[in-house]
Amino acid sequence: MQKTTITRRMRIAALASAALVAAPLAYGSLAQDPFAFAKPVPESAPKIVQNGAVSYAPIVNANRPAVVTIKVSGKSENQQFSMNDLQRRFGGEDTPFGDFFKRFFEEGGPGMQGRPDRPRGPQGMPRTSGLGSGFIVDGNGTIVTNNHVIDGASEITVILDDETELKATLVGTDPKTDLAVIKVDAGRDLPSLSWGVSQNIEPGDPVLAIGNPFGIGTTVTSGIVSARGRDLRSGPYDDFLQVDAPINRGNSGGPLFSVDGKVIGVNTAIYSPNGGNVGVAFAIPSDQAQQIVARLIEDGSIERGYIGVQIQPVTKDVAEAVGLAEAEGAIVAMVDETTPAGKAGVKSGDIVMKFGSTQIDSPKTLARVVADVKPGTKEKLTVWRQGKEVVLDVTVGNMKDQQVASAQTGDAPSTADGSVDLADMGIKLTDLTDEMRESLGLDADAAGAIVSEVSEGAAAERGITEGDIVVSVNQEPVTSAIGARDAIAKAKKEGRKSVLLLVQRKDGQNFVALPFAQS
Repeated sequence: MQKTTITRRMRIAALASAALVAAPLAYGSLAQDPFAFAKPVPESAPKIVQNGAVSYAPIVNANRPAVVTIKVSGKSENQQFSMNDLQRRFGGEDTPFGDFFKRFFEEGGPGMQGRPDRPRGPQGMPRTSGLGSGFIVDGNGTIVTNNHVIDGASEITVILDDETELKATLVGTDPKTDLAVIKVDAGRDLPSLSWGVSQNIEPGDPVLAIGNPFGIGTTVTSGIVSARGRDLRSGPYDDFLQVDAPINRGNSGGPLFSVDGKVIGVNTAIYSPNGGNVGVAFAIPSDQAQQIVARLIEDGSIERGYIGVQIQPVTKDVAEAVGLAEAEGAIVAMVDETTPAGKAGVKSGDIVMKFGSTQIDSPKTLARVVADVKPGTKEKLTVWRQGKEVVLDVTVGNMKDQQVASAQTGDAPSTADGSVDLADMGIKLTDLTDEMRESLGLDADAAGAIVSEVSEGAAAERGITEGDIVVSVNQEPVTSAIGARDAIAKAKKEGRKSVLLLVQRKDGQNFVALPFAQS
């Protein structure tokens, strides 16, 4: 692929955008809220025109002056990084954007602009220009946009609604959520927008987007919220609003409004097979964006917390196996004793039910909640262990490059080689030998029971394969095939509907809940 310049990639990157809705947000004191000194635009509402039709002109007229165009320029060598970063975030092969990025940025595609007459910078390096959108959040000139709009830019220019052009300085960026904050000095108070509450939106609610698509000038589009909580598999903090408002290149970083004129999203990405709008766009919810923006204004960067556990969802089978009434929480598959969680006493098999005051309903929730906590903060961690809740004290670490969280058996017969046949589950377990440990690259003291055979049954249906090692049964370590058999039989005798196995495969571990055959 031919290299393109930084700003051209930005402009292409700026093809992203979306829409949201929200309810009014109450502000606290100045010390708690960095936007408390803002001078928001006047309150507005739709008006009823002839024949009962609705006009959004009052909302547009009130909010448009606080929406800006962002023009960036830079050297092409940096643009390559910018686009690569955006493609890694939204364009993986297993994401809805993979095919789009492949076509859009391949040689000759609309994302490639290798014209020989493009402007030249110092030492003859090609220079580029790109356009995106943004919006003012305080009267002193603080502006929110997407990270991919300004990433790698050597010069940022903001064009106000009245065509005034101002040089902008970078306040801070957060690539993981694709948010950035820049600032201009207009020598006067500027109109600003107020945040709404995105958690109050529902699919079907109307929304408005304002931005500068294709560089043609400030443009207003409308639509509805199509869905909320979209996970595009671009990172652990995905929680996008999906909208059908027409959003195109240049809308990136622009605001998404509810019908009360509040910002309920930051337009960020679109899905498109041809580079244009097809009615599938995504926005960062205001509830998430506002917190990130406040931290960027205060610190210029984002430090995320981590506790150091590998987690997975709690399925219905897992919940039944450990005695939970509901399939909620995040089960700990692995934990290193040197991590904050390990030092706090978290064990493999614990199910995290609450972090601080937040109920944990999924691994995604735990990852987000932990990441939002400032490193060094002490929190209560409530886990489900052996049929009861245990409260642990954990000191949150600094993520940096760390991962946040990221049958009726009867009396199965044993054989002379130490194996047991769990026919109703469809597996045969065998004791680990020194030769097996050596061939599998395990430590000499590694314990458990190796899966030597898999036939039809619950185990095969849930992905257990030959060579997997059963490390524990119902959160109790096992050292032999017979030990695993006895633990499974015990669970059946206790009236459990399923049994929870901790299975090791290569360097990873996962919990698998196997239901007992119903007689």
